[in-house]
Amino acid sequence: QVQLVESGGGLVQAGGSLRLSCAASGRTFIFSTSMGWFRQAPGKEREFVSAINWGSRTTYYADAVKGRFTISRDNVQNTVYLSMNSLKPEDTAVSYCAASFRPPSLRWLGSESGYDYWGQGTQVTVSS
Repeated sequence: QVQLVESGGGLVQAGGSLRLSCAASGRTFIFSTSMGWFRQAPGKEREFVSAINWGSRTTYYADAVKGRFTISRDNVQNTVYLSMNSLKPEDTAVSYCAASFRPPSLRWLGSESGYDYWGQGTQVTVSS
């Protein structure tokens, strides 16, 4: 079993920055291949934000966040981070961390179906 806990969300003004953290635990977590971030705004479907492979360190980003967000990892602490800069009101959403046990490829990592475990989410609110 894998448990994921997000933290670092909060209220920030447009143009500001936040860094989200996702701490993973559980005996089977060492078998995961990739970690990803998704977000869900009120009244909208959950959408892909970013992902990173444990082994290759390859990163992926949604077009809406390229150049503003950076995903990184700490293998020793089993923690994944999402650094968010130049935040916009449209970034307001609940952000979720997810772990995948599938083959590492964008085809899987860009979809909810490519992940096997999810955190409970952390709220990110950007005011204008």
